[in-house]
Amino acid sequence: MPGRPPVPYVRTVHADLGWPERRRRHKDWPGGAVVAAALFHVIGAASQADEPGGRSLGALTVALLLVGPLALYWRRTAPIAVLAVAAAASIAVAVAADAAPHWTSAVAPLIALFSAVKVGRPRAAFLTAAGAYAAYLLITEVLAGRLDLSYARPDLRTALLLAAALVLAVFFGGAARAQAEHMAEMIKVRAERAKAKAEQERRQASEERLRMARELHDVLGHHLSLINVQAGVGLHLMDSRPEQAREALSAIKTASSEALREVRAVLGVLRPEEEAAPRQPALGLDRLGELTADAGLPVTTTVSGERRPLPAEVDRAAYRIVQEALTNVRKHALAEAAEVTVDYAAEDLRLSVRNDGPAGAGEGGDGSGITGMRARAEALGGRLQAGPLPAGGFLVTATLPTGDLVTATSPTGETT
Repeated sequence: MPGRPPVPYVRTVHADLGWPERRRRHKDWPGGAVVAAALFHVIGAASQADEPGGRSLGALTVALLLVGPLALYWRRTAPIAVLAVAAAASIAVAVAADAAPHWTSAVAPLIALFSAVKVGRPRAAFLTAAGAYAAYLLITEVLAGRLDLSYARPDLRTALLLAAALVLAVFFGGAARAQAEHMAEMIKVRAERAKAKAEQERRQASEERLRMARELHDVLGHHLSLINVQAGVGLHLMDSRPEQAREALSAIKTASSEALREVRAVLGVLRPEEEAAPRQPALGLDRLGELTADAGLPVTTTVSGERRPLPAEVDRAAYRIVQEALTNVRKHALAEAAEVTVDYAAEDLRLSVRNDGPAGAGEGGDGSGITGMRARAEALGGRLQAGPLPAGGFLVTATLPTGDLVTATSPTGETT
């Protein structure tokens, strides 16, 4: 349309996305069209001159043959002017060649017309091409006798083919323009989606850190209150009942050690490099029965191995992983039942959550729930795997190291 910038829309979008400048220059460099059009013009005219009765090309004819191709170098910045120059040069070739012009002399104007439509100037390009075509017919048909240009007069077939070529150039230029705009819009949409996803992940990370800060407050509040009470008891009984005072000091030692462990676990997930890893505060496996009872679908729980006290951070992580997995089953898996397995192994805690949903049912939508569970497990030195089963359903497995609080046991196979 008139007034629109003669720069391809796709180029602007690529620049906004920060694509390498060298790549864009290479893509937009018009030298290929210049060389191709020059070869068509010169070789076509030379082959015509070599035919029986043909005349050798003069210097003026060769110069006019090269004007149009050379002008194509500026076809992106001045498309209409380049189209006018290329068309005028081709008409001049028809007049100055002392022979019927070869069809190859129209290659440069056709490329210029295609480019002008592609960069967003279809109306001006069509009017310029129509005017050039009318001028060509006027000179070679109407004024041919007066100007002694009977040799340049095209036959009906040539005139119709040239008109059809102009129409096709406009059509293909419009199609290329539409495709470029579509690709640019797709790139823009993908960039916006990526930006929105990154923003969502940052927001989730901030929310998780806030929950962790609340958990840190609860941990410190609980254990410091316990330490304060036990310290008061120890001071009160120090002289009268030293044995009970010793128990109080032992409780203080245990509580302080547990508090330090939990504080380190919470602070570990609040480090800046962990910002994109969503994590949530958790309870413990002692409340697993309540969790499965409120899952919204029948859940079978199997516990193997000898139950034992777990580090608080491992206990919380295990509870949260099971909770998130059951939430995904309820929301995404379309399952009728689920199975939770807890295995107290010799050196680690092994969890699995399986559902009987149909094959191909999604688990976690965009994967943020699985990402959070995996990040929580890896923060403790463990690992988590999740994926669909060949026969249908979805399986989440996690292995959490239990540290130096474990004792070797043999499975008991308890099932509830």
